[in-house]
Amino acid sequence: MFSKSCEYGIKATLYIAQKSQWGERVSLKEIASSIDSPTAFTAKILQILVKAGIINSIKGPSGGFEIDKVELPKISIKQIVQAIDGNQLFNGCALGLKICNANEPCPMHDKFVVIRDQLNETLESSTLLNVALDLNLGITILKR
Repeated sequence: MFSKSCEYGIKATLYIAQKSQWGERVSLKEIASSIDSPTAFTAKILQILVKAGIINSIKGPSGGFEIDKVELPKISIKQIVQAIDGNQLFNGCALGLKICNANEPCPMHDKFVVIRDQLNETLESSTLLNVALDLNLGITILKR
């Protein structure tokens, strides 16, 4: 459903969010290791997320990546998906047609719109704070 970049981006952002709740910054190597992602690939994804304003990059000896605590309840998983994969998942055609709408539907349009709308709502309502809390409680995991 998501690109590999987006999967890593979501996991990396959640890891940073989890640590940011306690005022901790995390290094690129720590993030990559914690989500089982290649370091160079993770670096590229983190650059995208920094440019999108989702995470902060602090340079220097005590630097690393962080998210301001007050932003955790404001940032949705959907914002991460949009920053990395764009809006195609939320408004694209299931079969990849350039034009697909209620007036000119593809064979999957009516069924796909329902799924797409549910996914949109789920990702929009899932904030970094909510998801990171589940991680902290051990209800969910980022790596097997």
